[in-house]
Amino acid sequence: MPVGPTGICAGRVAVVTGAGRGLGRAHALALAAEGAQVVVNDLGVELDGHGGSADPARRVAEEITACGGEAVAHHGDIATDGGAASLVATALDAYGRLDALVNNAGFLRDRMLVNLGEDDWDAVVRVHLKGHFLPLRHAVAHWRAEAKAGRRPAARVVNTASGAGLLGSVGQANYAAAKAGIVALTLVAAAELARYGVQVNAIAPAARTRMTERAFAATMAAPPAGFDAMAPANVSPLVVWLASAGSADVSGHVFEADGGRITVLEGWHPGPTADKGSRWSPAEAGETVRDLLKAVRPPGAVYGAG
Repeated sequence: MPVGPTGICAGRVAVVTGAGRGLGRAHALALAAEGAQVVVNDLGVELDGHGGSADPARRVAEEITACGGEAVAHHGDIATDGGAASLVATALDAYGRLDALVNNAGFLRDRMLVNLGEDDWDAVVRVHLKGHFLPLRHAVAHWRAEAKAGRRPAARVVNTASGAGLLGSVGQANYAAAKAGIVALTLVAAAELARYGVQVNAIAPAARTRMTERAFAATMAAPPAGFDAMAPANVSPLVVWLASAGSADVSGHVFEADGGRITVLEGWHPGPTADKGSRWSPAEAGETVRDLLKAVRPPGAVYGAG
């Protein structure tokens, strides 16, 4: 990972949560390669959120510094107010500024709905959705203060959604619901925070990580040679660009990213409609819905259905 001072993120400070492995690690390395000073956050938990270790974050920070970049590790729970506050404080204490927040941390506790316990629901929604909200809130408090002091930032937030949140995923109701919430959070934040110089976007990545290798082992194996379409590093160039000052005026979007493909998702739009001009009877409403559904573009299939 060659590091130089002339990359598109030179002079910028970026925080990446869940950066000890997988996509987060790839993002941290790619940001550093483009000149960013990076705060590498990771709680070091197992795939299901249990345990914890400072080693993953430390190793990635050391990997960056060994290549000539600048990075510090943060081993804290960003789904707590104190952990999120200390994450932002680490960037400000180490580098004196914060320019980009990449929210990536998460884990899985997959269950079919009939077997999904309250604790498993709460844990997954907490790390994904609350783990996006709290770092965002503390970062924005800093950026708003900067804007009010006449130092309008070119701040960037990159959230991590998922195809599961866009289409649904069998056996992942907790994860899908949290990821759908992240999309809504992204849209609201983009609308609210533009006045402070903050842009907010989300990605829905597909890559080979601890969180996907079990479900997609057959299709995500690394090829023996040539382009590895499922390598996490393929997603990171988009993240780096969105975190850079060069992405000016791009906000409130969700992008699918995998391999060499980038897709702009267009979100919900009104489809076929009917207006009687007065109250429907239940039977009329049902007949009308069936007629309207004949003109609807079929949605994407729920992952794992059928």
